Amino acid sequence: MATPIERPDSSEYAPFYAGYVSQVPEGDVLDLLARQIDDTTALIGGLSEAQAGHRYAPGKWSIKEIVGHVADAERVFSYRALRIGRNDQTPLPSFDENAWMPYGNFDAQPLANLLSELRAVRQSTLALYRSFTPEAVVRRGVASQKEISVRAIIYVTAGHERHHVGILRDRYLK
Repeated sequence: MATPIERPDSSEYAPFYAGYVSQVPEGDVLDLLARQIDDTTALIGGLSEAQAGHRYAPGKWSIKEIVGHVADAERVFSYRALRIGRNDQTPLPSFDENAWMPYGNFDAQPLANLLSELRAVRQSTLALYRSFTPEAVVRRGVASQKEISVRAIIYVTAGHERHHVGILRDRYLK
């Protein structure tokens, strides 16, 4: 896609996603998505396995679990974008990240593997998002019982990672 993707209007996503969309700075969102993975890897890639298993409080996710969650969520977001971008009007279900977490087995995996997986997911996501026409980017569908546009999903993808990187910086890596 040669045309930059404009920031979605608040009517293009549920209020729940406003925090993610607001995390995305001005500029090319696809360039941001391409740079983010390097920034995230630089931030936590050098941690030991013990550090990557750290939880800032009981019941909170470990750093490894956050990385796994970001990859899982990005898969869901890109799948939604694919379906809506291809004009599939079937309502798409929500997902419960807390219910998924115990089955991700993220703490048993090396951090390097989790980051490699996240990088692969991001490359796939970028290939899809870059393939969308201007018409597909503004197409709307229903996910989690709320209307959402493809471009809103793209911004949510970027903002979701920024949200979790902020948590890593504020609560885990102080």
